[in-house]
Amino acid sequence: MKTFEEINLIAPLQRALADEKYETPTPIQAQSIPAAIEGKDLLGCAQTGTGKTAAFALPLLNTLGKQNRRAIPNKPFALVLAPTRELAIQIGESFATYGRHLRFRHALVYGGVGQGHQVRSLKRGVHLLVATPGRLLDLMNQGHIQLDQLEMFVLDEADRMLDMGFLPDLKRIISKLPPQRQSLFFSATLPPNIIELSQRLLKDPVKVHVTPESRNVEKIEQRMMFVERGGKQALLEKTLGEADVDRVLVFTKTKRGANAVAEQLVRSGISATAIHGNKSQNARQKALEAFRRRQVKVLVATDVAARGIDVDGITHVINFDLPVEPESYVHRIGRTGRAGAEGIALSFCSGAERRELRAIERLIGQKVPVSGDDPGPEFNDRRESSRHRGRRPGSTGGGSRPYRPRSTDSTAGKDGSPKRRRRPRSGSQQRVGQTS
Repeated sequence: MKTFEEINLIAPLQRALADEKYETPTPIQAQSIPAAIEGKDLLGCAQTGTGKTAAFALPLLNTLGKQNRRAIPNKPFALVLAPTRELAIQIGESFATYGRHLRFRHALVYGGVGQGHQVRSLKRGVHLLVATPGRLLDLMNQGHIQLDQLEMFVLDEADRMLDMGFLPDLKRIISKLPPQRQSLFFSATLPPNIIELSQRLLKDPVKVHVTPESRNVEKIEQRMMFVERGGKQALLEKTLGEADVDRVLVFTKTKRGANAVAEQLVRSGISATAIHGNKSQNARQKALEAFRRRQVKVLVATDVAARGIDVDGITHVINFDLPVEPESYVHRIGRTGRAGAEGIALSFCSGAERRELRAIERLIGQKVPVSGDDPGPEFNDRRESSRHRGRRPGSTGGGSRPYRPRSTDSTAGKDGSPKRRRRPRSGSQQRVGQTS
């Protein structure tokens, strides 16, 4: 299969793929989509960054688009389960992008925020639901979600869910699924406990195993800069003022973050614009053309919107936020240094992102060099030891405030974010790594 046009997708999806300039499916997409369209169960083994979100999103949307039914309050037809709210948000953005020409409603359900908006969306009725396990169970127990009308179920990042301690929650959710359904199961690895879970979930599945392509980042100069969240904007503006910084692509985790960064740059006198899934295709194309024609110096983007960005002469890629998925790091920095040119990739890492940094370094097989006098890649270890030195971890030189030692017990929360029990602290003391 060489092009998406050869896949039997309905016209609105083909139109959305053309909008995004998607022409050639990745191996996981080429092997998974035809089987999933036929209604078969699927067991997919693939790393992040191989295109597996589209591998399940397109078949689900294809089925929903063909049926063209009215949504039923509190009873979704399709459910996608993800381990973290960050990944759930990214998946939701993908559904919005691919389904822009369809009449369908979807909702996101995850913890760490109030449930009021989520409950109201469910009550209006959604065709498709993207959820994290903990909040999903909470709302099911409250009667806000019933799965008796569910026809399609996707379990994404299964091995990561088990690593985070979600196996009991997964078993409870699976026990509530209707016996007659289609199930798609994706995992980067297939250890025995994952195999056992897949056997419980799937019926005579099509098996797809994709080995990730080799990643060559040797031509790109990579640097890591350690700074807490509140100092990232100032560091970005300082970096953009350097003489060799010409055309810059900045990545944020969220659409809201992309807007905020671009707006602050404009207020500081730096020409910038944002591109993300909430913008219309016309607005995104206009922003991209302004960047390509050098009418703006900085383009701020999210991962979902970045695939269509193919601009020569990008001197710097700056990771304002480290990506949740390590493969996204490779895709991001690959936007610079194109066509044999040299490129520079800078990453801002806060104390709260040390786990993402370790995952990136494991993937690329090397430590990312640290710029300036910041702490080295062993940030987590130094962060722990800094408690005993009376210094605030992750500070970037000069003026470090005293850091009060405290006991912290961390366990995975229901939405994948850590729960912490801390000793009382003074009102003036700020939380390390706090993000908006």
